[in-house]
Amino acid sequence: QVPLVASGGGWVQPGGSLRLSCSASGRTFDSYDIGWFLQAPGKEREGVSCIDRINTYYIASVKGRFTVTRDKDKNTVYLKMDSLNPEDTAVYYCTSDCGHAMGVIYVPVPYNDWGQGTQVTVSG
Repeated sequence: QVPLVASGGGWVQPGGSLRLSCSASGRTFDSYDIGWFLQAPGKEREGVSCIDRINTYYIASVKGRFTVTRDKDKNTVYLKMDSLNPEDTAVYYCTSDCGHAMGVIYVPVPYNDWGQGTQVTVSG
């Protein structure tokens, strides 16, 4: 596991866009599978996407709206979020490991380096 920092959150109106960044200070992680997770108020943490060396996987609720890209030169993974709605309001985290099965994104347990995440608030 590599401690990662998610950033770029903020407030946006419904229908708007945000781009989150995931980076590791002083470490390269282009060989890692990178996951994005969110935790909405009062709810369990949920996997959103997982990018490995070949493909990127998304949960159904964000497919077509969220896009993950990896910039190896900048050692950063981005989560571009379009057509945001209030249900996307959550703290977003990135992880240096992830898996996908049956439309679900998960992180192998135990995973301890969640960091503080970045808050995304979608409201009118």
